[in-house]
Amino acid sequence: MSYTGNVNVGGPAQTRELPGLVITKVAVGGMNNDAYLLRCTQTGELALIDAASEPETLLGLIGDTPLATIITTHQHWDHHGALQEVQQATGAATVAHPDDAPGLPVPVSRQVQHGDTIAVGNATLSVIHLRGHTPGSIAILYDGNGELAGQPHLFTGDSLFPGGPGNTDSDPARFASLMTDLEDRVFATLPDETWVYPGHGGDTTLGAERPHLAEWRERGW
Repeated sequence: MSYTGNVNVGGPAQTRELPGLVITKVAVGGMNNDAYLLRCTQTGELALIDAASEPETLLGLIGDTPLATIITTHQHWDHHGALQEVQQATGAATVAHPDDAPGLPVPVSRQVQHGDTIAVGNATLSVIHLRGHTPGSIAILYDGNGELAGQPHLFTGDSLFPGGPGNTDSDPARFASLMTDLEDRVFATLPDETWVYPGHGGDTTLGAERPHLAEWRERGW
């Protein structure tokens, strides 16, 4: 089955292979959360983005291969519901932004800031801090060490979805902060061909969303 990014809770995962990295997407839990298992094609090392729910599903996806890292995009409970169980079962290092780390159910092994990188074997992920949905929300960028610079891959947590930015609870300051970070740190620096993997639901591209930035600003959410 070719990758579409459309997965359903209880249904099969979808996998796509990129130069240097294999991405497997699965939907879990009552909030239809997306979790992403990343595998370095050269070393086999694994990283998981958002141990959101259903630890048995995530551990089944991981299988017998050691999990090196669990990255949590932000502190909301539906994105770390399985974090404690998956971490204890695998011994994986945990990664989050320091502004959200205190809200997680396990100690964070490594706190990352905007511009930091995370290794998955020989693959390199870049951290983009997007302030607004939560203080420490992060997006994770993979560009194949430049090989995919024209068509990179961006995991946005709950900061960007098809149709708009993440929820900021009708707080004008938080909304303005998130929109500014999205405009400056995502849309101004990445091409339209960037594939976006959100924290819930289907995928999108920056090209599909870019024409609506002014509309989002105007509506305020």
